[in-house]
Amino acid sequence: MTIDQIIERILDEEGFRFTNDPADPGGPTKYGITQKALAAWRGHPVSADDVRALLMDEAAKIYRKRYYLDPGFDQVNALAPDLAAKLTDAGVNEGDETVIEFLQRGLNAFNQGGKAYPDIEVDGKIGPAVIAALTTFLRARGTEGEPALIRVVNCLQGARYIELTERNPSNERFAFGWIANRIS
Repeated sequence: MTIDQIIERILDEEGFRFTNDPADPGGPTKYGITQKALAAWRGHPVSADDVRALLMDEAAKIYRKRYYLDPGFDQVNALAPDLAAKLTDAGVNEGDETVIEFLQRGLNAFNQGGKAYPDIEVDGKIGPAVIAALTTFLRARGTEGEPALIRVVNCLQGARYIELTERNPSNERFAFGWIANRIS
């Protein structure tokens, strides 16, 4: 899957309209880009009206840089394109460090007690150790490896949504959509 296909899928899932739901901790949002994310991208504070005026082209650029290249999912894509797509999408919703930790935890769980490859630090960063472990894992597991890692990310992401809802009951309003649209 190419980065353009990944972004197109995320835009379809996030929707194309402006929202500013008081119960949504993301605040003003368009194309899935929050006010905070837009301000970070532009390097200065932005208003809800700035978010409302956001164009799809700029949203796609934000996704490409902030949610795909910056966390290193392009490196994952070279080995496991569907996994990279899942990590990118989940990172938009959960934060890239969180979903990288999901991947790292999965790789550690699958390393056969360190016999296949050493445990990697769960630090939320894609680095040489993660890529080496992923490469070794995929070689050893063949076509079953990538779907298994995607399942790990799905399991941990779903569990995190439930935890967020339990900690903050106002999230119950979003829980069904999170699970229905993000966990496959």
